[in-house]
Amino acid sequence: MRNPIGRLNLTERLVDPRSPDRRPRRVAYALPTLFTAGNLFLGFLATLKAYEGAMYAAAGHMGVNIHFQAAAVMIGVAVFLDGLDGRIARMTNTVSDFGREMDSLADVITFGIAPAVLAYAWGLQFLNGDLGGMAREHFRRAGYFATFFYALCGAARLARFNIQINPIPKNPGRPDRKYFVGLPIPAAAAAIAAVIFVFDGVPVTWWPLGACWIGAVLALALLMIGTWRYRSFKDFNLLRPRSTISIVILGTLIYMVWNYPQPVLLGVALTYVGSGIAVRIGGLLRRLRKAAA
Repeated sequence: MRNPIGRLNLTERLVDPRSPDRRPRRVAYALPTLFTAGNLFLGFLATLKAYEGAMYAAAGHMGVNIHFQAAAVMIGVAVFLDGLDGRIARMTNTVSDFGREMDSLADVITFGIAPAVLAYAWGLQFLNGDLGGMAREHFRRAGYFATFFYALCGAARLARFNIQINPIPKNPGRPDRKYFVGLPIPAAAAAIAAVIFVFDGVPVTWWPLGACWIGAVLALALLMIGTWRYRSFKDFNLLRPRSTISIVILGTLIYMVWNYPQPVLLGVALTYVGSGIAVRIGGLLRRLRKAAA
């Protein structure tokens, strides 16, 4: 039954009263698109900031790089906006093919191209130390491949997500929960941004650390196109009543992010990335234990 006037929920307020099938008003379709446009804008700015950071470091400023920091923060904010546009579309009943395609195209730029450019400019462009001319050139070529491979796997991950209906991960979880098949590209981008943010944007110059960075970027790329399960949290509804414990946990997390953003955000990003690996390894160990028994 419809709520009395003055107590309408968001979905009912956006319903066109002249529509016989209770379709949303036209303006309602603009709400999730605005968040997607903000996501795209932040990805564009992050790419520009990565370029400005590279120019700043090339001028001899190898310390704290505010441009790399700004690019990492912009990608992090874009991850937050990306999580809202889909929820708003479902809340307002304005899910559409146009919005889905627009969201994917924005994600390719914001979570594919921008993190790849930033990862190379911060972690591989300024390596020196004991590397000779040819060794440095080989490192740069490896960096080109790793960052391009990341962007390619991210685009493939989004294309697979768009065409699959009710995908099942290689290690299915609980039937009452929703999962992603493979690491979502926003989570991979958040991991790259969190690492750069925790280092204050100081460019990497030591080649062993650059080699580890190449391995990390390649690992994120492979996790995106993999078939291991990751929690989607789409079944988490903010409008439902919350328990006291969940409110305390959420409040504590907000306090920690506000006061200690760098280590906390890095911990959250790496925990989510590692959750799929841990769940997969745990499943393999249980299977081996059953086989041995």
